[in-house]
Amino acid sequence: MRYLLGIDIGRYSSKGVLLDESGAIRATAQRKHDMRVPGPGLAEHDALQDWWEGFRTLSQRLILDSGINPAAIAAVGCSGIGPCALPVTEAGKPLRPAILYGVDTRAEVEIEELNAELGAPAVLARTGNPLTTQSVGPKVRWLAKHEPDTFRKTARIVGCPTFIVHRLTGRWVVDHYGASCYTPFYDLAAKDWHRETVERICPVDWLPEIAWTTEIIGYVSTEAGGETGLAAGTPVIAGTIDAASEAISVGVQRPGDLMIMYGTTAFFIQVNADLVVDSRFWAAPFLFENTWSVMGGLATGGGLTHWFRKEMTGLPDEDSSFQTLMEEALTSPPGANGILMLPYFSGERTPINDPQAKGLIFGLTLAHRRGDIYRALIEGIGHAIRHNLDGFAEIQPARSIYAAGGGVQNPLWTQCVSDIAGVCQNVRQHTVGAALGSAFLAGIGCNIFAPEDIDRINPIVSRIAPNEADRNRYEADHVAFKVLYANNKATMRRSRAS
Repeated sequence: MRYLLGIDIGRYSSKGVLLDESGAIRATAQRKHDMRVPGPGLAEHDALQDWWEGFRTLSQRLILDSGINPAAIAAVGCSGIGPCALPVTEAGKPLRPAILYGVDTRAEVEIEELNAELGAPAVLARTGNPLTTQSVGPKVRWLAKHEPDTFRKTARIVGCPTFIVHRLTGRWVVDHYGASCYTPFYDLAAKDWHRETVERICPVDWLPEIAWTTEIIGYVSTEAGGETGLAAGTPVIAGTIDAASEAISVGVQRPGDLMIMYGTTAFFIQVNADLVVDSRFWAAPFLFENTWSVMGGLATGGGLTHWFRKEMTGLPDEDSSFQTLMEEALTSPPGANGILMLPYFSGERTPINDPQAKGLIFGLTLAHRRGDIYRALIEGIGHAIRHNLDGFAEIQPARSIYAAGGGVQNPLWTQCVSDIAGVCQNVRQHTVGAALGSAFLAGIGCNIFAPEDIDRINPIVSRIAPNEADRNRYEADHVAFKVLYANNKATMRRSRAS
């Protein structure tokens, strides 16, 4: 029996899965970590403590819990939070905490500078992506301006999967999907770094080699084997960003397939037969040659429910606290007794791409209770998700929509999305997510699995259909949701958090 090991490094935790060659899950493991917020608009991870320690610990635990011989692991796949900007030395030593993806909004000025230098239309045409807080290039420019000592010592700028793969194999590699997020560095037509643009910001040799996601790019070193419990010589694939791996885990791979990922942030990937460039969203090659994707993402999601529980309730950090809040929210009717919430507590990514957007709770009265506010929070995220889905439908109507991520276990959240957006969502048997996707991609890389095998390994077990009566109620609320942002956008820009 051969096995595939997959590990995903997320925003607040890391997860691991061990698959056998039949596709059965033999072991799972999870390790919590934290996201550092050293100031307003800042979001960081410690690459050694959060990324590598997460991978190392979970690898050991999966091998120990399953009781398998490490030599029976046919390949390893890793996915991780992204896109991030981590400056490291040539030896791979982190020089500072990793600057995270779009939830870190520090590089607003640098985005404006680069748009002026490069031309926003030219950037969009070449990369398929507008410059936003999601982009790596402005964060590197910020580093050069604000931390020149660190910048001078830097030999590489890498993201999470690249960092892990280097620790395992000694090679610096990023997959095409991940490379496309290094805006404005990646040239979609050439599927390579655009040297002239890169060198306006940093040396081109700071960037990793580019490979396809499932390529075997190296083998576990003796040193890495000693740290992880893996056998030296175990093949390692290039890996990818967590959202793409999550999409694969629920069967998103054919044109028209769309994933809604319910995680700490909400994320969307739709597969297209052809390249589509839209300034509201992000474009990239998908994980296999000759496929394309369009993506979007909120700046919040499940993370907002954690914020509410921690800062607004006094409830303990336990799963039972969320159950309490859920029960209270279910006593509030659709529409949350007139409360409407904008979930822009960390700015917002797509489709408005506004790092200065602010959270807003509208319609409060003394008659409202905690359950009303919590339901309004869930519904606010649902309206933001619909805002994205409507945009995707304009590009290409979805053939099938799949729900993924830990939030699938929250029936109020998923039902609210179906009701607000008027869509049916397919739910697969396994919701362990990107870790399963990484193991499955490793299986493709070593020819144990074919892409279509995911339908057998992770079958559809349920569908979430919209409740038409509630959908009608939410229609007016959705119009009000968009008007509320439009009418307050200028005020949000004048009101800077301190």
